[in-house]
Amino acid sequence: MSEPAALQNRAWGGEVRAAVGFAVLLPAVLLTADVVAGDSGWRRAAVWIWLGLLLLVVLWPTRVSAAPGLLTTRGLVRSRRVRTDRLATVAWHDGVARRLVLTDTDGGSVELDPHVFADNPPLWYRVGEDIGTSVSSGTLGEGLVPLRQFCSLIDRETARAVFKASALT
Repeated sequence: MSEPAALQNRAWGGEVRAAVGFAVLLPAVLLTADVVAGDSGWRRAAVWIWLGLLLLVVLWPTRVSAAPGLLTTRGLVRSRRVRTDRLATVAWHDGVARRLVLTDTDGGSVELDPHVFADNPPLWYRVGEDIGTSVSSGTLGEGLVPLRQFCSLIDRETARAVFKASALT
């Protein structure tokens, strides 16, 4: 019997297209404004193009995938992995930039936006099963309260999406 395939963040492709679109649109608008103002030159064009590339780097989304026992995030520069079936701590930062930080017993750590799970219920289900394994095996020593808060948030977001899709709101 083969292992199930890794689940991917479904919205990642759209987020990449949006990041590229903004990164192309900003220099295009600035270059157009320079041409209209009669103040165009190769140096200004180079600055606007570099600004667009910097914007692309800032906006590039993290790709999240989950396989049984493993959660992986991949950015432009680095990849991080955490063993979700051997979690040691869970931290939930609920502020302006909500973040979920998972750390395993081997020292691996992943920090990600909770909307990845809210937008991808199968991904959350896969990780949730492994978190249950961590809780039942006793490796998860810190973070049960933040984990419950996070689970409540995901449940609310999922219910809201179901109601919206069925036109009940």
